Amino acid sequence: MISAVLSVQFGAALAQTQFDAVGPTGATLLRLVFGALILLIYVRPRVRRWKREQWAAATVLGIALAGMNTLIYLAIGEIPIGVAVTLEFTGPLLLALVQTRRLTDAAWALLAFAGVLLLGLGAGADLSLAGILFALGAGAFWALYILASARVGRLVPGVGGLAVSMAIGAVIALPLGVTAATSGIAASPMVLPVFIGVALLSSALPYGLEMLALRRLSTRIFGVLSALGPVVAALAGLLVLGQALGPREVIALVLVTVASIGVTVGVRRRRVDNTAALIPEPERKA
Repeated sequence: MISAVLSVQFGAALAQTQFDAVGPTGATLLRLVFGALILLIYVRPRVRRWKREQWAAATVLGIALAGMNTLIYLAIGEIPIGVAVTLEFTGPLLLALVQTRRLTDAAWALLAFAGVLLLGLGAGADLSLAGILFALGAGAFWALYILASARVGRLVPGVGGLAVSMAIGAVIALPLGVTAATSGIAASPMVLPVFIGVALLSSALPYGLEMLALRRLSTRIFGVLSALGPVVAALAGLLVLGQALGPREVIALVLVTVASIGVTVGVRRRRVDNTAALIPEPERKA
């Protein structure tokens, strides 16, 4: 999960360096197209054997991928990437809060939410309203992506379902981004190699890792761990795009980081306790 967060946020920062050439919608299309091609060539899913339920799940995930990627790229075209991803995090955070059954997990989620408010809404007067709305919309699709990815992971072995879903997402994004993408490729020779790298960093690798993570984590815990996204996005914005952070941003990112660490430690302790409870007393002593 941590590897996925690092990969996707630095990939997004790399994509933003080409916004002048292809724009946010063209960047979304190129990312999804190359990501789908990489996965389809590598995995070669046997879709002829798929049932209707598997196709339906892959289609929902494709819709989530198209909506999430398009809206977050539109957002970071308007506002700093760290703020955009923090506002986008409201999606998985609300999902975690709805699904929580433990007081401690709810406390960690609320701590992360405090960081979101401090970073995103505290700077509201300085931000583009369109950028804020795009980021919040991306958050809604992010929550859908978590649920849909978990379902596809259960129904389709490996990452074959992800490969098909990304291809579906690319088809959905085609009408919005095809003009910008083709004109950008014609104008700049750097667009294609950059977006092959972006597809690896932001799509093929992280989504595959997240699907594997969702087979081991609940969607609730996954949602809270997604709080690492804004932290890494802010770091990527600083290192790749030169977007500096102020004291408020630093405090907010500390809050979401502490929340992520807290929920992770809690899960590990409960797993250890549950495992110990299953071992007979003589064996525990031995």
